[in-house]
Amino acid sequence: MRNLTVTIEAWPIKGRFAISRGAKTEAEVIVVTLEDGPHRGRGECVPYGRYGETLESVAAQIDSIADEFQEKPSREKLMRLLPAGAARNALDCALWDLEAKWADMPVWQLAGLAKPEPLTTAFTLSLDTPKAMHEAAKSAASRPLLKIKLGGDGDLERLAAVREGAPGSDLIVDANEGWAPDNLERLLSEIAPYRVALIEQPLPAGDDACLASVKSPIPLCADESCHTSADLVRLASLYDAVNIKLDKTGGFTEALHTIEKARGLGMEIMIGCMVGTSLAMAPAALLAAGASFVDLDGPLLLAEDREPGLRYEGSVLFPPERTLWG
Repeated sequence: MRNLTVTIEAWPIKGRFAISRGAKTEAEVIVVTLEDGPHRGRGECVPYGRYGETLESVAAQIDSIADEFQEKPSREKLMRLLPAGAARNALDCALWDLEAKWADMPVWQLAGLAKPEPLTTAFTLSLDTPKAMHEAAKSAASRPLLKIKLGGDGDLERLAAVREGAPGSDLIVDANEGWAPDNLERLLSEIAPYRVALIEQPLPAGDDACLASVKSPIPLCADESCHTSADLVRLASLYDAVNIKLDKTGGFTEALHTIEKARGLGMEIMIGCMVGTSLAMAPAALLAAGASFVDLDGPLLLAEDREPGLRYEGSVLFPPERTLWG
């Protein structure tokens, strides 16, 4: 008989984390633990208000199918029981972790993935005033890849300030749906001289069909527009890349399918995250081999991380130890 427990946790953020939709000072996460005999599997998710999720609603989703875990459901059955989202992510990752413990085999081998190697992750700078973002960029100028949150009036000034503060870093711009179709092409042309490698989700998900007629000098990446592999056929003609996050796909299982399908459609892969602890990053880190962009800096944005956690050296992220996950 398996025992399932659900725990709500809050992890303070260093300062605050701000995007175009708002700011927060702590990461609120849900941890699912599955115990089966001597073994334990865990998964962490971050309920996201943008997708209509709250801590309470996600916990209720998990509780609604708790009885199924007495009968040891497969990951495939879980995908039928719950829609893509945070609840399914936590349960799916816990199932993978538990199976790996029972099999005495790491998840990357169970999933047929390449042996994980150290990766370079982006480091995120929150949306703020140009002056504050300039200072943040100066402090992070030794990092090879910075992701900057934009999405409002004054974005060009913010970008210029970041580029001045970190002249040698590659930049990803994340607008978080904060721009509008009527000024997009002008913004893209004005941003081009700042050596931006990628722009994430420039428009609201409901407005991105107009990207079919936009010629961008910078590759565009779908984030809020893409949740699972089912979204990709429509998006492949609009975007050059896709940001795959486990809290959107509803877990490691669907993320594997999404990566495979995106590659088949010729899209570049970005492996991203919500702001969470190392337990949330560990499954994503196993998926990141061969990704064009890795954005798994969640623990670096926290005042403290769980122990044991992932090992970071600057922006280099090392593969997770199995005592953490997998």
